[in-house]
Amino acid sequence: MPPFAASLAATGQGRGTAPVVPLGKGSDDVNTKVRIARVQAQALRCPIETPVATSFGIMRDRPAVFVRIEDSDGCFGWGEVFANWPAAGAEHRVNLLRADLADLVSGFEAQAPGDLFDHLRHATRLRALQCGESGPFRQVIAGLDIAMWDLFARRAGVPLRRLLDPAARDRVPVYASGIHSAAAAGPMARARAEGYAHFKVKVGFDLDRDIASVLDLCRDLRGGETLAADANQAWDLPTARAFVDGVGARSLHWLEEPLAAFAPPDDWQALAAAAPMPLAGGENIAGFADFGRTLARGYLGVVQPDVAKWGGCSGCLQVARQVLDSGARYCPHFLGGGIGLAASAAVLAAAGGDGLLEVDVNPNPLREAFEICQTALSGAGWQFDDAPGLGIETLPDEVGRYQTAFVEL
Repeated sequence: MPPFAASLAATGQGRGTAPVVPLGKGSDDVNTKVRIARVQAQALRCPIETPVATSFGIMRDRPAVFVRIEDSDGCFGWGEVFANWPAAGAEHRVNLLRADLADLVSGFEAQAPGDLFDHLRHATRLRALQCGESGPFRQVIAGLDIAMWDLFARRAGVPLRRLLDPAARDRVPVYASGIHSAAAAGPMARARAEGYAHFKVKVGFDLDRDIASVLDLCRDLRGGETLAADANQAWDLPTARAFVDGVGARSLHWLEEPLAAFAPPDDWQALAAAAPMPLAGGENIAGFADFGRTLARGYLGVVQPDVAKWGGCSGCLQVARQVLDSGARYCPHFLGGGIGLAASAAVLAAAGGDGLLEVDVNPNPLREAFEICQTALSGAGWQFDDAPGLGIETLPDEVGRYQTAFVEL
């Protein structure tokens, strides 16, 4: 039995339902704070037959980092940390939590689910600056924040989306993602058979081939279907404009990250003025200030923060509401395991708007093994139930064999 599973079994949390403790009902009085008594994290790495290609690199396996927070009452919550890049990122983030965040997390007391996020983003500023690793710190903090929201929702006995917003929807629409434009026929046909009507393909490899592939795919769309394209920051402004001109009247649902996130805002605005389709981005923007500046510029029609990469539920919900207030569309980015996908769906349901949930349709046992992904997800949308929190009690047994690192604080 892997260490993570063995530890859960020893506490009686491996199989059954967690104790539901009403918010504010601790052992002493109604104002008792939640105290973090235990944090566990593990890295997993699953081999895949077909690598996932992007313009900046190839994923030869599917990694994930799952975290579990437990309070002094024995209630717990699950979170997920972004771990796709670099190739050794999953294990690094587990070690970062163990060696550089443990002293800030263990024993922390929270009155509200976002308290840990606020505490950690301020307390780690100099540590992240000193080592030049702001991204990994932000990603670990995002996963811990998701877990805290899950824990608080369990204590309240309500679904996470309802804790985020009592008026949250019971269903959100989805789109099929992670599809290489030059080999899209098979994956799109399978996704279409599962009920998907919205698709996104990866471009940014060879300009002429990208244009030809997208034009062919657009011609094959059926009534009510849409196609978006994701360049993964591959182009400069002249190349991006050449793609836009080449696609021409075949307008895409959106064009995602045609330029690098650090490209001059004037370049983004020039491209937005020339493009017949909305520009999308946000997975590589981090922090309230940077999102605010981007929204103020107005060149993104679709904004896509990633709940496991920056912000967790606390940051992404606040940004999502600012996105909608600005008149743009909130469509969360996500390309990871089952816990993060469930959290991404919950934030979208709470935020409102007409955004779509990103669903990577490439094989990934670290997503597919979760029962909630089997029962809630279809091409017709993500259908929520009323289980407390994220609706995830424990990790699926079958993912234990993929564990590469484990830590308990």
